[in-house]
Amino acid sequence: MTATLLPPGTERGPRRWPLVGNLPAFARDPLAFFESLRDGYGDWVPWALGPRRNVLVSRPEHAGELLGAVEKTFRPMELGWAFHQLLGDGVVVATGADWRRKRALVQPAVRPRQVRSYAATMVECADALGRGWAEGGRIDVHREMAGLTQRIAVRTLFGTDAAGREAPISAAMATAQRELVAEFRGLTLFLPPWVRTPGRRRMRRAVSVLDREIAHVIREHEAASAGGAERDDLLSRLLAARDEQGAPLSRKELRDESITLYIGGHETTSTTLTWAWQLLSAAPGARARLTEELDRVLGGRLPAYEDYERLPWTRQVVKEALRLYPPVWLISAVAGEGAAIGGRTVPAGTAVWTSPWSMHRDRRWFPEPGAFRPERWDADAGDLAVEQAWIPFGGGPRACLGARFALVEAVLVLAVLARHFHLDTGPEPAAVFPGLTLQPAGPVPATLRRP
Repeated sequence: MTATLLPPGTERGPRRWPLVGNLPAFARDPLAFFESLRDGYGDWVPWALGPRRNVLVSRPEHAGELLGAVEKTFRPMELGWAFHQLLGDGVVVATGADWRRKRALVQPAVRPRQVRSYAATMVECADALGRGWAEGGRIDVHREMAGLTQRIAVRTLFGTDAAGREAPISAAMATAQRELVAEFRGLTLFLPPWVRTPGRRRMRRAVSVLDREIAHVIREHEAASAGGAERDDLLSRLLAARDEQGAPLSRKELRDESITLYIGGHETTSTTLTWAWQLLSAAPGARARLTEELDRVLGGRLPAYEDYERLPWTRQVVKEALRLYPPVWLISAVAGEGAAIGGRTVPAGTAVWTSPWSMHRDRRWFPEPGAFRPERWDADAGDLAVEQAWIPFGGGPRACLGARFALVEAVLVLAVLARHFHLDTGPEPAAVFPGLTLQPAGPVPATLRRP
């Protein structure tokens, strides 16, 4: 028999304040908040974000059920005005038949055989960056990785002729993401769309810059295509895509998917690499094993796409960095009629959440959860995590389309740069800022040392 959730207030959960619910604690530190729910109340915890009833699930099998049921008995949660302004109606937020159509059009552009064609650009950009560094130099790791992945994202998404548009796109994206996070973690989330706050005005200006820059690049691609030019970037593939009725993506759809792919190809990888360098700096044994693998497999040459599978330790370093600092740190969906998780009926309208950050740091699934141990991912390791406990890119039918791109990019960039330098970030780890992705809260200074 299926059990039904108890009425609000009869299950154990944190104290809720009138009107705002648990918003103050969530806004103050959402990562600590979800860990406190898991540790203090268990694997199924009711809480409130404003007037909305929520449940946090912390078991991998429950997270897997949630991720697998989106588009069936759950729908993606609406994350506010700012989120919609930035991502529009792209594949991340679309639902139903619209989502199925867009995913079918976008997915071919990021399949493994297409990612292969972008590997050379990843390696070339990383090598150019490493050659510009100097022994003993001081850098901000996060800034360097962000600049690198921006260049790779612009070149693979828009083509080399768009390289001069990196600066305005980057600046506008940074502003848009700051305002998105500020709204999501504040009372602005509950304001109707017509209310104009200073933050929303800044958001509109940033989005207008993005719209202008992307529209310019789209026009250039259309002109080149009309002239018979063949291009191999992601935008060209999107322009050529046709649905089952033979219809292409509209200008608005091209804009929305370009923004989505840019964020997936840039933000995810830059933060993953930043955390990986910091973790390696504090783990000389792991760093030495990385150097040994790169010397043995590459023998002084630059890596290629095929080397992704030949560098298991490098992949494990990236995978462990993604465990400790998952870019997708929060996942949510809203229950529809007939929704259930773990054999329990979830009333329609309830938002069910799961936190990869919290799950990845749960000692039940990962022994020594706070320790950086790439060896836990060895093929013969005895403590491999249970299925669905590692979900840095989400999962189910709505898993991040750019996951393969991000993994290949992170491994190849790490392999290239680690041949040039060791990045000594010092003993103090950077504070974490849970934005659209899990970012360092400030600069991550490092000294460059030859291997």
